[in-house]
Amino acid sequence: MVDPIRFNPAQPIKPVQSQNSNQPKTTKASGPDFADTLAQVQNLRFSNHAQKRMEVRDINLSDDGIARLTNAVEKADKRGGKESLVMMDNLAFIVNIKDRLVITAMDSDNRGEGVFTKIDSVVFADPSTSEESADNKNI
Repeated sequence: MVDPIRFNPAQPIKPVQSQNSNQPKTTKASGPDFADTLAQVQNLRFSNHAQKRMEVRDINLSDDGIARLTNAVEKADKRGGKESLVMMDNLAFIVNIKDRLVITAMDSDNRGEGVFTKIDSVVFADPSTSEESADNKNI
C-alpha cells in the first residue's frame, strides 16, 4: 500500500529559481494588485440572494464601489449598526454589519414601494475622498 503525499499548508511554497536565470524580471502592473483587491473583497461578502439580484438587475461594482461599500459598512459598525441600508449613488444594499454580509442589492428601478423594514441604520456611501480632507472639515 502506498501512503498519500502530504504537505503542510501553513508553509509557503516558493517557486524554484535558478541562480543563472536569463529570464527578465517581471514588473508590477499599474493599479491595485490582486492581493489588495482580494483582501478588500474578503472583508465584505455577498449572499447568494444578493449575487442573484445583482446579476438579474445588472448591478456591477467596480473596485471603487466595493471600497465605498466596505467603508460604509465600517462606519455602520463603529456606530453600532446591525442591519443597515447602505445608499450608494442610485443603488441600495441591505447589509448584515456583524457578518459583513450583503443580503440584497437593488437599483432605483427595482426598489418596490421604497419601504425598507428590519433595518436599524442608514449609511450613505459617499464617493472616495482623501482622509486628510475629511479630517479637516468642520462639521
